[in-house]
Amino acid sequence: MSIRFFGLFLHLPLVMVAIAEAVALWLASVAAGAFFGLGLDGEAPGPLWQFALLFPACCMVTMGGLGLFSRRQRANTAGLLVRIGAGVVLGGLAALLAARIFGFGEMLLRIVGLAMLFGILLAGLVRVLLSKVISEDVFRRRVLVYGAGSRAESVANLRRRADQRGFKIMGFLAAQGEETTVESDRLVKLKSSIVVLARELEVDEIVVAMDDRRRNFPVAELLECRLAGIDVVELISFLERETGKVRLDVLHPSWLIFSSGFRRDTARELTRRSFDFLASLLLLLATSPLIVLTAIAIKIEDGFAAPALYRQTRVGLLGRNFEIMKFRSMRIDAEKDGKAQWATENDERVTAVGRFIRKTRIDELPQILNVLKGDMSFVGPRPERPQFVDQLSEKIPYYRERHWVKPGITGWAQLCYAYGASESDAAEKLQFDLFYVKNHGLLFDLMILVQTAEVILLGKGAR
Repeated sequence: MSIRFFGLFLHLPLVMVAIAEAVALWLASVAAGAFFGLGLDGEAPGPLWQFALLFPACCMVTMGGLGLFSRRQRANTAGLLVRIGAGVVLGGLAALLAARIFGFGEMLLRIVGLAMLFGILLAGLVRVLLSKVISEDVFRRRVLVYGAGSRAESVANLRRRADQRGFKIMGFLAAQGEETTVESDRLVKLKSSIVVLARELEVDEIVVAMDDRRRNFPVAELLECRLAGIDVVELISFLERETGKVRLDVLHPSWLIFSSGFRRDTARELTRRSFDFLASLLLLLATSPLIVLTAIAIKIEDGFAAPALYRQTRVGLLGRNFEIMKFRSMRIDAEKDGKAQWATENDERVTAVGRFIRKTRIDELPQILNVLKGDMSFVGPRPERPQFVDQLSEKIPYYRERHWVKPGITGWAQLCYAYGASESDAAEKLQFDLFYVKNHGLLFDLMILVQTAEVILLGKGAR
């Protein structure tokens, strides 16, 4: 079951796991203090209660950055436990650093070390137990799909476990006069009325997925279901909630017009710009040594006369062009004929230094200057070259709609989909970009920034 929180869809079982692990980490910090004779009311080299709040908070951020609270996490139990261990260690070090910065930092290192050990054991135990005890079926919405044609197949084809965590299909009910293409063993028969069938199947939600809603649309029966406490939702809204993308194959313009989201809010834009400006200044200061070292490495490989930075025209907010800055990762003559080319896997144009900085995303660091100038944001759809935008806009519907927000250094599509290097990849990524354009907000942006750490640390999607 998914719940909506400030425009963000949260999976209830994962929310419960996160709360339980946060409590476990709090207990770990208290237990570590108690082991050394410290209580929450005691005066250690700083009150223990401050550390007991800081430690789980830092650990939750680092664990979230390793994808432990993502619906798309596919690691097995061993992989999850390794991520928990890494997240707790990184969180403990961050908590120790923050404690010193905030002035109660005479916290003994042994307390932090013991809190890490207890935290790994308790958080790992919680994860294993909850995965065994909590049946996801309890939290999955029981869904009846009204329709059994080509549009209904978009639900029937959701085979991945990650896409089915929030719901359980109880059956497909063919609409009157509709040609059925869904497998016959998944069809249910209507004996009296839709509301009676829904009650028999103990349905929580009906997804309207008719191929043609202009004929034989059961207004009265669906209204009766709604009044009986059964949710009725459009197919596109259902798929948006469960897959985290706006499906182009079932999208119609009226949904874009009448659905919630797709708003430009002055307060939101002001908050976003303030965050981008302050964060880019701090990040520029923090990464300046790495920026200098990278520039030197590029020049050592290609000669000191060769440029370290690469400027390229990209399409930004409302279709306006701007110059993006990146560290040069390809040969100087990578596009000697002047024709724009997609980057490919194991691209021969990439230099040795370029291969490393692309894999680690260091090549993106100069874009902090673009954020500082206001051409980009930290989070948003990745900006494309004008040639590709013109080409893709002719072939992919709603492609230009992704430019209603500023482009970003990272984005929802970068978390959910691998590197795009073709028109089909661009169409797939557009579905995630439209989801972001519709639902973007401060909380969503922070979640994307935290989860971007997993992409960087594991080198996902780089070419």
